[in-house]
This record gives sequence, structure tokens and C-alpha cells, in this order.
Amino acid sequence: MEALKFRNGEVGTGRDWKSEVMRGGSLQKVELANEGVHGYASPPPELFMVRGPNYIQKKMKVPCSESLLKPLGVDWLWSNGKLDHVLANPGSRVMQALRNASVEARKKSFILAINLQVPGKEHNSAVFYFVRDDPIPEGSLLYRFIHEDDAFRNSRFKLINRIVKGPWIVKAAAGNHPACLLGKALTCRYMKGPNYLEIDVDIGSSTVAYAILHLALGYVKHVSVDMAFLIEGQTEDELPEKLLGAVRIAQIEMESASYLEAYQDEKFGSPRKETSLQNGLSWRKLGRSLSKLGSKSGRLTVEDDREK
Repeated sequence: MEALKFRNGEVGTGRDWKSEVMRGGSLQKVELANEGVHGYASPPPELFMVRGPNYIQKKMKVPCSESLLKPLGVDWLWSNGKLDHVLANPGSRVMQALRNASVEARKKSFILAINLQVPGKEHNSAVFYFVRDDPIPEGSLLYRFIHEDDAFRNSRFKLINRIVKGPWIVKAAAGNHPACLLGKALTCRYMKGPNYLEIDVDIGSSTVAYAILHLALGYVKHVSVDMAFLIEGQTEDELPEKLLGAVRIAQIEMESASYLEAYQDEKFGSPRKETSLQNGLSWRKLGRSLSKLGSKSGRLTVEDDREK
């Protein structure tokens, strides 16, 4: 497709950049109902229990009714070093696609990227992309999460996991349905650009999370897991909770990861050193649920979705 030149001198192709992103990753989109493998799907929000409108008084949870952003795609990556700030990487296929889109698309689209960094001999990252085209209301919880400081984000950034398919040992270790404050349980780094927010989540910052993840990776071809990301609602006007977005990872193959050269972003500092992990992790730790993932201070940050 030939490039289009606009009055302001900017250039774009006008093509459907979102479809390009959805099709272009190492993990292809699969149908949720058909239990597809080696890909990702988009589970509906009602599969996840969130804080309801009366949670402050009654501690009641309800099926979620809404996602604030739409799924855009998934990357399963490996590199020669830890992949920090993927959206600023010159090789980022998502930002390349957006740059080739129309000026209107570039101006109205907001991207959220959640980068789960997996330590090991090869540095892997699972990057989940979500997009929103509607304006974000000023003063809304989403607006505050984007624009306030890291302390606020860490106190609100939450994950709900749901093991859809897998052997019992993975279900026992990873738990099911707990809501975990990732910002307190793991080291999270937030990078804000003109039309995006990226959250880099360092799995290696917790020995328990690292052990559970590597146990699960041993069965990864047989595991399907739903992950929903949300901003915790803590006051009545912030309830009921809404998802940022959700994704299902369906029975992937480790060796299918695409290579992306590690990139040093001078604006956000040098790449972080690999987190040192304790040796000799015990099976007792492996058996703990992710729902009991401790914060860096040792306090639990879990919230059981069975609360009524």
C-alpha cells in the first residue's frame, strides 16, 4: 500500500494497523470456544469476579461487566538481555505498525503494554497489548492510573489468574481466581509515552513467583491460563471494578518465541541487572499458591474472589 501524505507533512499508509498487530506476533489469535492451542484468546470480562458496588460494606464480589481497553495482541519474545521498555525498542512491531497508520489513528489510540519478564538463561518476555480509542475521562480511575506516580500505581495494579486447563500440580501451585496486587508482590516499572503506558513486571523479583512460573513452564504445552489486569477500586466511587483487559494464553511452545534485541533506553536509565534468586528453593515454596505471593515487605497482598 502506498504511503499517504497529510497536510501537516506527516506520512501514514492508512492501513488497519490493529489487524496487523493481531496477526503479526509469534502467538496467533485462536477461538475461545474451540480450545485453540499455541495462541491467545480474549476471555469475556464476566469470567472474572471483581469488587462489586457494595464491596466496602458487604465485601461482595460480582462478575465483571466491562473492560476499559480492547485486546490488541500478544508477543512471546526472547533476547540476549532483559527486555525493558519494549514499546521504545526500535524493533517494536506494535509501534512500527502505529507509526505507519493514519495521523488520526495515531492521535486517538492509547496503548497499554504489560510486559511479564521471565528470567533465565534466555531472557523471555510475554507482552500483552491492549488499546483504547475513546477519550479517557479526566479524573477517572484509569486517567489517574496513567498520570499519577508509581506509588499510586503499585498500590492499585492487580492481577486475577484463572487456570483453565492444566495438570493438578500446576493448579495447586498457581492457585485459581485470587486477586493479587502485582505492584506490591513484584517489582513493577512504569514507562509512560505520549500515547502509551508500559508496565514491566519482573517475575524474578520474587523467589516464590519465579519457582511457580518455572514449574508451570515445564508443562506449558498443556496449560491454558486466563489473566485479567485491573486497577483496584478502594472507594465507593471507584466501584464496581472494571478490567483493564484480559487474555488467555493457550498451550504455547517455549521455542516459538520471536527474537528481539535488548535495547538500552537512556531516557529511563540503564537496563536493570538480573535479579539474584535464592538457590535450593524448597518444594514447600513450590506448593504455595500464587494467591499467597508475599509483598516485598513479607505481607500478603492477596484477595480471595470467593469473599461474599
